[in-house]
Amino acid sequence: MINTKELFEEAVLLPVEIRAQLVDKLLRSLHPLQKEIDELWVAEAEKRVEEIKSGKVKTIPGDKVFKKILGR
Repeated sequence: MINTKELFEEAVLLPVEIRAQLVDKLLRSLHPLQKEIDELWVAEAEKRVEEIKSGKVKTIPGDKVFKKILGR
């Protein structure tokens, strides 16, 4: 039987596409898909993109946000 260290060593040798699939499967095993929640997040993301495109919402550059956070 393969131990954890050997498993990690073997995993990092896999092609990047396979590693990405492995990571996805491992994450899904921790947080099973919840279709309804995923659909709500997609709808929310699409709504926010439309608000930005229409000018209803203005964005703040990331560096300004982080500067404000660090200044607290």
